[in-house]
Amino acid sequence: QVQLAESGGGSVQSGGSLKLSCVVSGLPFGDYCLGWFRQLPGVVERELGAIAGIDSDGTTTYADSVKDRFTISQDSAKKTVFLQMNALEPEDTATYYCAASTLRWALLDKTSYNYWGQGAQVTVSS
Repeated sequence: QVQLAESGGGSVQSGGSLKLSCVVSGLPFGDYCLGWFRQLPGVVERELGAIAGIDSDGTTTYADSVKDRFTISQDSAKKTVFLQMNALEPEDTATYYCAASTLRWALLDKTSYNYWGQGAQVTVSS
């Protein structure tokens, strides 16, 4: 059974930083992709927005809205994916979800992800 456990959400002022972590357990051996997505306040679940993805080879990709501010990384040994968020803006306020896929090319395509975490709230005040 694949499980994802997120941590690190919280409240921060505009311009501040937060780091989200997500421990992944039970993922089948082989290629995979790990991603971060977010649900903005008042947005329905199907409009989950892609933030960043990293595959089992370490290839990363980012949404234009967070490029140069957010960094996705992983500790393969600890099966943990991170999202370092810098220069946070009130528009970044959202529930952030980590996700895992057995498809290495999933990256920013949320429909390719099989497994999801429970979500972590990030609130940025002006």
